[in-house]
Amino acid sequence: MTANEPTSTTNLDRYGSAALDWSRPRDILATDTPETDLTFFVSTVRPDGRPHTAGVGAIWVDNALYFVSGPGTRRARNLAANPACTVSVRLRGIDLVLEGDAHRVTDPSTLEQVAAVYRSGGWPASVEGDAFTAPYSAPSAGPAPWHLYRLTLQTAFGVATAEPHGASRWDFTGA
Repeated sequence: MTANEPTSTTNLDRYGSAALDWSRPRDILATDTPETDLTFFVSTVRPDGRPHTAGVGAIWVDNALYFVSGPGTRRARNLAANPACTVSVRLRGIDLVLEGDAHRVTDPSTLEQVAAVYRSGGWPASVEGDAFTAPYSAPSAGPAPWHLYRLTLQTAFGVATAEPHGASRWDFTGA
């Protein structure tokens, strides 16, 4: 079981800066997605163990990160076989890496809620069955329909690129 708030924080800074609070990247994610042009990179594991990374349009909704992928993409096929992944993004003043498992979301109310947030940012997503459709999407997403994935956080790493500086690891798993 994972939590929306870290169960522990480790200060990784070697220059005397204090540990970073999780609220810093969390609040930026909540504020800047989907309006700010952010590129998230999802890394998954191929069946032969090699990594695969692709840029995605992700959004933060109710303390969780969501992204889409066409069912035929390498990313979706990798996640179906092994849900372990990382998501990386450069936010205002902090570089962030999120580690966890991504699972497909099919719950109608969650699909509707996340589609509404995507629409507020300019992507005209609509729910059709248990997936999204729209007049367009990123070429790397594959053709519609697009499946929605939710990242269940296990660990996150942040390196501040603006004051206050520092570097931290946040653990979201139980003690």
